[in-house]
Amino acid sequence: MANTYTQMYLHFVFAVQNRISLIQPEWKDELYKYITGIVQNNKHKLIAINGMPNHLHVFVGYKPHQLIPGLLQDIKGSSSQWINSKDLVKGKFSWQEGYGAFSYSHSHIDSVVKYIMSQEEHHKKRTFREEYVELLDRFHIDYSEKYLLIDVE
Repeated sequence: MANTYTQMYLHFVFAVQNRISLIQPEWKDELYKYITGIVQNNKHKLIAINGMPNHLHVFVGYKPHQLIPGLLQDIKGSSSQWINSKDLVKGKFSWQEGYGAFSYSHSHIDSVVKYIMSQEEHHKKRTFREEYVELLDRFHIDYSEKYLLIDVE
């Protein structure tokens, strides 16, 4: 895209199917590296990735040559296949349908990275659902309780 200049930073949040804590410490770094490769192969820049056993946060410098749903489909679909091909979980691993996508300005990069990298500390105080709803509210995103990321029942 000659003569096209953009500056877009997107924070994606998505959960393991039914928010089951399946991402294990023994292989989470490999998963993060794999997702980093997916982001880079799609010509975006991974700025930060971290999460908890039941969800991930991915912060990217986004290039507008690709639609957001396409990028997330590639990240979630390819990483699910990778986890399943390595038999890292009993049964079949999948990400829950849907995601959150939040945009930030360049001046917020450091604070978003700090927030993402401190997930373990953050979740000592609040649940994933509370965190997710707080993000939706902070960004004034209308949502239906019916379609929020589903908890294990």
